[in-house]
Formats: sequence, structure tokens, C-alpha cells
Amino acid sequence: MNICTLRDTAAPAPAIRHHPDLASSIGHTPLIRLRRASELTGCEILGKAEFMNPGGSIKDRTALGLLLDAEQKGQIRPGGTLVEGTAGNTGIGLALVGNSRGYRTVIVMPETQSPEKIAALRMTGAEVRLVPAVPYKDPGHYAHRARALAESMNDVDPGSAWFADQFDNTANRDWHETTTGREIWSQTDGRVDGFVCASGTGGTLAGVGRALKSHNRKVRIALADPAGSALAHYVEHGTLLSEGNSISEGIGSSRITANFADAPIDRAWSIPDDESVPLLHRLLIEEGLNLGGSSGVNIAGAIRLARELGPGRVIVTMLCDSGTRYPRKLFNPSLLREKGIPVPAWLDKSFATA
Repeated sequence: MNICTLRDTAAPAPAIRHHPDLASSIGHTPLIRLRRASELTGCEILGKAEFMNPGGSIKDRTALGLLLDAEQKGQIRPGGTLVEGTAGNTGIGLALVGNSRGYRTVIVMPETQSPEKIAALRMTGAEVRLVPAVPYKDPGHYAHRARALAESMNDVDPGSAWFADQFDNTANRDWHETTTGREIWSQTDGRVDGFVCASGTGGTLAGVGRALKSHNRKVRIALADPAGSALAHYVEHGTLLSEGNSISEGIGSSRITANFADAPIDRAWSIPDDESVPLLHRLLIEEGLNLGGSSGVNIAGAIRLARELGPGRVIVTMLCDSGTRYPRKLFNPSLLREKGIPVPAWLDKSFATA
């Protein structure tokens, strides 16, 4: 019997398991136990590893949810242009998802963002327009510039452009409620006692909060806000007031977005950099997790919530992106000292021998 006959009589090969496209690989990220934070508080503090999304951040989820909603509503035609104002990660997510679905992308971005994030965005093939960083009330704010750009493109060629509007398009919040929140409930088998994260657009915090509280109203939802943002003061006292500043990017706000407006938040803290950044340094060396600034703020908030709730609770937070996008900020001894942030000995040593 020759080999061809053997192949003909063999049992059918099992199906190859695969994702049909990029979009289907977004989400379903694992929960990782944060060992030191858990041991410190007597709670199980779990980080949802959003840096494992194909574009490297939680904003892949946001980008996909917004675009699917726009396609369903007929707001963007095939081959059109996606336009967004973003601090970086949403732009990367939109560009990658857009590439996979046949769109081009134009991103308007504050020029103050990390060079690594700007470079990562340009590597996707997106057109990047850098603008001065100004307050939201200024017409030159990157979100306003992006909206105006999409409108001008549609004036010339109706339906050719779509403005994602991540801050006030509540498809953002709804997508996180449907996907991220549902995943967390399932992964913890419903035993989650608290959820903590920062707010940029408000979509993650509001969406996950709504999802968890729909299952159990006793789940505590908390905002971890970077210094310089006005949101923590708003939650605790009802007025927008900001103090200080932070080297973290993509989180914090001086206004209440449509996504944030009805977020079911029970508690809020303003987290200083000298509390959050050292957590990132220790996580990298002690647990192998290389995370960005927003993750440090989130973990600091999770530790605070764990201490308030007491031992034995399960607290979930978001590990939003990688520290490799912020080396000149998070791992720059000179800048850290300038900002009054402790510099670990290993980091000093690594720069001294570089």
C-alpha cells in the first residue's frame, strides 16, 4: 500500500483552531495575580492583562467597539477614513483594526505624548497630526481638531470620514459593559468584591461598573485618578477641582464626558506619582510585569480599596499597556528625581553602565 492510499483511509485531521481576523483576537485577556499587592493587603488583587491585546493596550477594545457600532449604524462606508483625537493608544487600536477592515486612519494627537507612542502610531500607517496640548475648552484641543477634520472631509465627500469620538460616544461604555465586564465576572466566577481603574474617556470604568453591579449591587466600584485630574474631587465632593500633576498619559480629565457621566462609582482617590510609579518599578523587577503609568495608578487604587474592604476580598483592576511605550518618563532617573519620585537602585545602576 502506498502512502497516498494510507492518507485516503486515515481519519480526518482535526480542525485547525484560529482567529479569522484581527478583531476576533481582541479581548479575552487573562487575569494575573499581583503577588506583592495581594500579600500586602491580604486580598486577591488581580490585574486584567490588557497589554496582551494585539495593539498592546486596552484601547484595542474601545477601537473595535466604536467601529463595529459605526458600521452597524452605517456611519462609515467601505474604504472610508477613521478620524480620532487621542493621546495615542486608541489611535493605535483604530489604525490596526481599520487596516484589517479596509479603512485608512487619521489621528490628531497632543505633541506632549511620549515619542515611543507617537512612533508606534506612525508605524501602523496612520496619518498622525500633532497639535499643541491645550485645555478642552480651547478650540485647538485635539478632540475638537479631529471632529473639525472629519466634518471638513465629509463636506467635500459626504460619508467619506467618521469621527470616533471616544470620549462622548457611549458605544465605548456599552462595549466595555458587554465584553470587559462580562469577562471579569466570568473569570472570577462571580466572586469579585471590587473593581478599580482610572478614567480617560470613562468607558472602561462605567462599562465594567455597570456590568458588575448588574450581577451584584454590592460590588464596590472605585476610581483611581492621577494627580492633576479633577475627577476624584468630583466624585467625592461634586465639583471639578484638580491639584498637582502626573507623568502618566491617557488618563484623567478636567470635564465629565458622556461615558463617565453615569458611571456607578462608590469611591475615588487622587493618586500621586510617588505612590504609583514605584509600584511599577517593583512589579517589573519582582514579578516580571512591565507596565505603563496608568497601570501604576490602577494598582495603587486597588491596594487602597483592598485596605478599605479588608482581607479576603477579590479586587480586579486593569493592566492597560506596557512600560515600553514610556521609557523616557517611567524609567528615566533624571526625570524621576526632578518629579520627586524615588529612583530604585537597579534603575540607577542600569543607566550608569549604559
